[in-house]
Amino acid sequence: MTGDLRKPPALAPGARIAVVSPASPFDVSEFDDGIGELRALGYEPVWDERVFARCGFVSGDALLRASAFDEAWQRPDVHALIAVRGGYGSVQILPLLDPARLATHPRAFVGYSDLTSVLTFLICQCGIVAFHGPSVAGRLGRGVDAYDRDSFLASLSDPRPLGEMTAAGLQAMRPGDARGRLMGGTLTQLAAAAGTPYALAPWDDTILVLEDVAERPYRLDRMLTQLRLSGALTHVRGIVLGTFPRCDEANGVLTAQSALADALADFRGPIVFGFPTGHVDGPAMTVPLGVSARLVAGESSRLIIEEAAVE
Repeated sequence: MTGDLRKPPALAPGARIAVVSPASPFDVSEFDDGIGELRALGYEPVWDERVFARCGFVSGDALLRASAFDEAWQRPDVHALIAVRGGYGSVQILPLLDPARLATHPRAFVGYSDLTSVLTFLICQCGIVAFHGPSVAGRLGRGVDAYDRDSFLASLSDPRPLGEMTAAGLQAMRPGDARGRLMGGTLTQLAAAAGTPYALAPWDDTILVLEDVAERPYRLDRMLTQLRLSGALTHVRGIVLGTFPRCDEANGVLTAQSALADALADFRGPIVFGFPTGHVDGPAMTVPLGVSARLVAGESSRLIIEEAAVE
């Protein structure tokens, strides 16, 4: 991937956001709560009945989910798309989407967890900035206890640079300073995609964001080792690690942080641990992917991010 990615238009008050379900089914009450939050933010969420489809462990068959996604993307009155939830299934729709068709009309897409597959697809194959942020059910539906409202609005609706993003407890695992473009998401999905046409394909100046939940330390090591052996870390200049909740062993001897530190022992760039995005106990920050950023790891660790949307 070379060159700058296309940025979506900033969302104005009343902007229509299409709600899509590329992955697992969801609790309807949580869906309703998330829709209420989008409306409270001043947006107009829209959807059709396909969002409620069920097919075993996924939200409708792959063709239905892909067509719903594509049709929402192509609607001239829709300005962004947001996923209802993660779970599993997003990767099934990727072969059914046309990158060139999506690239014609840049839109903001917001999701995390299993939606990492879609985020990576939009960045690497469509050349469009995407947003590692809250889903409708589970995050938006629980309000400011579960997602960071400021970074969500700044990422999607403000054409100015996001500026500094940091958090209490953010630690420098390896000090340093790096500049590059953000890429990444949930480690499980990134590792699963290795060796496929939808694998992570970092630029020469990548700052990689990695996060996950409820994966034991040896599993984190296994997935990160898989990414490293696939060559995905070759051009990475800095790494931003999430909080990795419920990943420590119950006895406290082995922790997610220690396992990740060991797996990244030979990485030469700056690394921070504890950035609250994706799976996190508490408000999750929205992080635009595909945009330029600076990672500072030290006494005052932080990300400094450019604008993600344009006027």
